[in-house]
Amino acid sequence: MNAASLPDVEHARFNMVEQQIRPWDVLDPKVLELLFKVKREDFVPPALRTLAFADTEIPLRIDDYDSGECMLAPKVEARLLQELALKPTDSVLEIGTGSGYQTALLASQAQTVTSVEILPKLAAFAQANLKRAGIANATVQVGDGSKGWGSTEYDAILVTGSVPEVPDSLKYQLRVGGRLAIIVGQAPVMTTLLITRTTAASFETTSLFETLVKPLRGVTVSKFKF
Repeated sequence: MNAASLPDVEHARFNMVEQQIRPWDVLDPKVLELLFKVKREDFVPPALRTLAFADTEIPLRIDDYDSGECMLAPKVEARLLQELALKPTDSVLEIGTGSGYQTALLASQAQTVTSVEILPKLAAFAQANLKRAGIANATVQVGDGSKGWGSTEYDAILVTGSVPEVPDSLKYQLRVGGRLAIIVGQAPVMTTLLITRTTAASFETTSLFETLVKPLRGVTVSKFKF
């Protein structure tokens, strides 16, 4: 691809992929292709659209409403998607919809996505973004998914905020062979884990990368210190 021949928006998108995302070991060609297909700028609050391709979290402030939440940095979104290794037959649970962009990425690789957002105004913003993007296989539901959602088992679960420890209830919502991507810890040290359910009662955990993201809403963080 000749970056010099691209329009400004596509040039910025190209630079995001080449300068931020590839260096973060996101090399799956299907994931990289998707980053060009799903238009990130369409999921960013209008007033902040100039930041759509920046290597930063973007505050989710919609008009005069400040949700207190952020879109994750592009490289984190892409890496999480890659590590889940979704198949077209997979059903996915996402805890924390945010702007709906990560939801759209998941839905583009999976059969169905159920995304749970605790803030009603943010859920409505995400629903509108997904509809405008033509994403028909993702549903946004309002509620607290921090300890799981319903009784269905899923092939993949993604938690978009950090938690102090992994809730067992989320692990047991995985089908055997299912994968949970979750960011665990408290500032300044957080580790992204990939947890695979290997049998009905056993799990395999892999540490992926360190990062720092906002805590998931609904999770109680202990103030106790040794």
